[in-house]
Amino acid sequence: MNLPCLLSQLCLENASRIALIKEEERITYAELWGKIVAFAGYLQERGITLDDKIAIMLPNCVEFVVSYFAAMHCGAVAVTISTVSAPRELQHILKDSESKVLITRATTLKRLTDTDTESDFLFDKEIILLESPADIPLASPAPLPEVSSEAVAVMIYTAGLAGKPLGAQLTHGNLLSQMPLLKEGFQGDCHDRALAVIPYFHAYGAAANLLIPLAVGGSVVIMEQFTLESIFATIAEEKVTYIAAVPRLFWGMLLHEGASKYDISSLRFLITGGSMASLELLEAFEKRFGLRIWEGYGLTEASPICSISRNNMPYKPGSMGIPISAVQVKIVDAKGKELPSGETGELLVKGANVMKGYYKAPAATAAALEEGWLHTGDFVRADADGYLFFKGLKKRMIITNGFNVYPREVEDVLEMFPSVARAVVVGKSDQMRGEIVCANVQPKGGCVIDERELLRFARKRLSPYKVPREITSVTML
Repeated sequence: MNLPCLLSQLCLENASRIALIKEEERITYAELWGKIVAFAGYLQERGITLDDKIAIMLPNCVEFVVSYFAAMHCGAVAVTISTVSAPRELQHILKDSESKVLITRATTLKRLTDTDTESDFLFDKEIILLESPADIPLASPAPLPEVSSEAVAVMIYTAGLAGKPLGAQLTHGNLLSQMPLLKEGFQGDCHDRALAVIPYFHAYGAAANLLIPLAVGGSVVIMEQFTLESIFATIAEEKVTYIAAVPRLFWGMLLHEGASKYDISSLRFLITGGSMASLELLEAFEKRFGLRIWEGYGLTEASPICSISRNNMPYKPGSMGIPISAVQVKIVDAKGKELPSGETGELLVKGANVMKGYYKAPAATAAALEEGWLHTGDFVRADADGYLFFKGLKKRMIITNGFNVYPREVEDVLEMFPSVARAVVVGKSDQMRGEIVCANVQPKGGCVIDERELLRFARKRLSPYKVPREITSVTML
């Protein structure tokens, strides 16, 4: 079984039901499937075939959803890329992934080319610009691909376990492992409506707010741009039943003064991931809205969800829940010896959700995967009931708004600045974001570092979430 085969069945079974909602637009399952196979036909006419890479650099929109599944329908690989990637980052991804096509928007392309940073790398790719669903080029419907569940479906670049951007190869089987979670963990059905606010190019966004609701014939309410006011208004108007997001969004909802104006009684549950939520947030949110926020755990290399709390199990605030079905976990010490419950060690994961490996990086793959066990680099303990509790990071990493930032990558960029001799990047605890990126920089002899120019330099070369929010100039590091 591959993902397009399953999706074709779901679209047939739910043909007249609403699959996607974007403002005033409503797209049924039958209409969605028609767009997917017709765009796949167009891509095949352009020469796309098995295992080719198609880069998708789009925000949450109908065009992303159609492009994502159309790539798979060709037997190709969808390479999903952050819309805020800097030219330097995008150049690495396109070159390393060997993508033949880039699907994006004119505004994004202009931002990438209207810069003094080298952008010639874009022009050896076929670029398809999609500003709206009406722009999706269509051709004769493509036949279903003859690919196995072991074939790669999606590639997401992450600094994850390696410390530098590598393409985590997620197979059709990996993605299929995520799809039962709404039904199994929260008794989800075709009446559920997911609010998609976290980006689909992120593994968490694609799994929790696209694959999982479609698996039960539910609807996805897509928000490309939003404010807290519009989130509450959309929940009330569209009768949203669940939200999967990062703690910062729930903090915002909790602190929003205008929340009482809206009827959000349609919400059944909330899920948080990406970074750990504080007990203060969990308790205050439930007190104000009468809704529990259920916590989960995952990483890109695991498609991403590994464990999650469920609403039919005892509620343990601060826990990441228990492993999802068909996934094994163990907690080991520094020598690889498995530890009993109650003791803290590194979490290892094995199962249908674990990636095939990093693209063209056998050494990094071997370091991350050992006899099928994925080394997460996270310290965890399990209680007597098997609930997992996050205890810290084994690797040097900052988690901000659910995104992983590796200090070395940021330091490398800062040290390219002419007046910087050395940089040390650290994370600083932040209630809303989990952590923020901070940098200590040492000037070269006789130089004075212009902080504003340094930040301008960094913004051209790093995604916004990687750019330090605080910079301190010090004489010695």
